[in-house]
Amino acid sequence: MAFPIQRLRRLRQHEAFRRMVRETNLAPSDFIYPLFVVEGRDRREEIASMPGQFRLSVDLLVKEAREVVALGIPAIILFGIPDRKDERGSSGSDPNGIVQRAVKAVKDQVSGLMVITDVCIDEYTDHGHCGIVKDGRILNDETLDCLRTMARTHAQAGADMVAPSDMMDGRVGAIRAELDQAGFPELPIMAYAAKFASCFYAPFRDAAGSSPQFGDRQSYQMDSANRREALREIALDVEEGADIIMVKPALPYLDIIAAARAQMLLPVAAYQVSGEYSMIKAAAQAGWLDESRAMMESLLSIKRAGADVILTYFAKDAARLLR
Repeated sequence: MAFPIQRLRRLRQHEAFRRMVRETNLAPSDFIYPLFVVEGRDRREEIASMPGQFRLSVDLLVKEAREVVALGIPAIILFGIPDRKDERGSSGSDPNGIVQRAVKAVKDQVSGLMVITDVCIDEYTDHGHCGIVKDGRILNDETLDCLRTMARTHAQAGADMVAPSDMMDGRVGAIRAELDQAGFPELPIMAYAAKFASCFYAPFRDAAGSSPQFGDRQSYQMDSANRREALREIALDVEEGADIIMVKPALPYLDIIAAARAQMLLPVAAYQVSGEYSMIKAAAQAGWLDESRAMMESLLSIKRAGADVILTYFAKDAARLLR
């Protein structure tokens, strides 16, 4: 009989034992910290739906970046909020645009920190969609031209990695070809490979002012019910030249993270999105749960599912606990 010979509690009795046999471990090096950058100077605007997160002007972003690298977090990802928007998101491809200037400033003034850029036009369009719109339809191939140019200007500004999040078909291949032709063959691409049409993005859209002005994004972001399709999307992005693939959101799609890890040899990233962050924050503020424990448990679950890299707004708080 297995009992009482096998008593699994034996190695749970002491903290030292628990640490010794722990199967999954977190470290600050697992995290990428998302940041929002806006025009102006000395500008720090708290995001009401994301307590503890801010829109920062470039000068304050540089200060934040110094704190991030001091905590042992290896990378940030930038989301730009421009003063000017139009139907094609033109300001997103401006060599002197908000993200391009932010990249240059961080790379010039902060050593040892990788700067990743989001490649998508939704933050820069007046209609809030991730693609060019004509007669109420999102045009796939026309959007690729915008994404190529945006990625190239990010690379020219000094970005260490680009991350297309638009979910247009073929965008990874288009960006790879553009970067190679422009003299950036070694610049990696982290593809939002399985990005689901999720309600958990709502606080981000509040932060970035990027909510669609009509309809929704279900014609290009994935149906939440589809696991096999997610693996097809991931495989296509790998085939097109992605260096890291991402699943977004994280917690509602741990099964997709695990399946991607089981089938792919590439690094797997997962984005713990704004809604996941804000739920924990709101529950903690109401006194319904312990924020630090909920934060660490959620991050551990993402790592345990198979994520090598976690994009999370908790990066700084978690890094402080892990030091």
